[in-house]
Amino acid sequence: MGKGGDTLWDAAMYRRALQRWALSAREAGTAKLSVLRKQRTRARLLRAHLDRLIHTADERLALPIIGSSSFPKPHNADWAWRPELWRGPLATPGISSVQNKSMLGDEVTLFHDCGRSELTLRQVRNTRQEDLAPYGLRVDVFRFDGSFLSLVVDLPEDAVKGLKRTHILRVSSIVEMEKPIEIFVRLNVRHGPNTEQIVRELSVTDKEVSIEFDLAYSNLNEKRIEKVWIDFIFEGPEMNMVTLRDLTFSRRARAQL
Repeated sequence: MGKGGDTLWDAAMYRRALQRWALSAREAGTAKLSVLRKQRTRARLLRAHLDRLIHTADERLALPIIGSSSFPKPHNADWAWRPELWRGPLATPGISSVQNKSMLGDEVTLFHDCGRSELTLRQVRNTRQEDLAPYGLRVDVFRFDGSFLSLVVDLPEDAVKGLKRTHILRVSSIVEMEKPIEIFVRLNVRHGPNTEQIVRELSVTDKEVSIEFDLAYSNLNEKRIEKVWIDFIFEGPEMNMVTLRDLTFSRRARAQL
């Protein structure tokens, strides 16, 4: 049974054991003390294993499923994505004294200009029932002697394919922080020798927040799009801990006027 599903033999043994313990419980009031003492010892040993199994099962079954890509999307979205860091466990779950341009996974990079890094990046397991993402990202900042700190997420090729000025790109996140700071989100689209940039401020009053970038207001050259990435820019991050419990992206065509 330790390897997976029950066989007919396992099921029969389980029924016999259950019936035997049920009978022992019913007869406990009249059983000989020597028999009762032996049954109590066995029951306690069995209960210890059962309690451990139940505790672990409750914990694991309450967590978001690893690999989950489930999240609310606009009804007309033609592309949606949750980065790998928020979907499943990374081979390297954390970095301390993070140096400039350090990567956690294949899609997330931290940029800063600190003379001495007192920064940590860590993947954390989400445990709340309301969490849809299995994992989150925690940024710990202690002393900060730099002038900028930004977290960059590279979007996959699917985000580039078919991208047009008629699209609206949505960034949704669940953010927790020890103390409020300003966070700006910058969309970067490289097209030929140019990079189009649009900046929005992320509201820190709500944990769950979505912002949208309407590409109709850009000077994007649709035929030369090469790469898309997002910057999270943290203002005054010293002595703070910021956790991105979830991060998702989606794309939809804007309504034609």
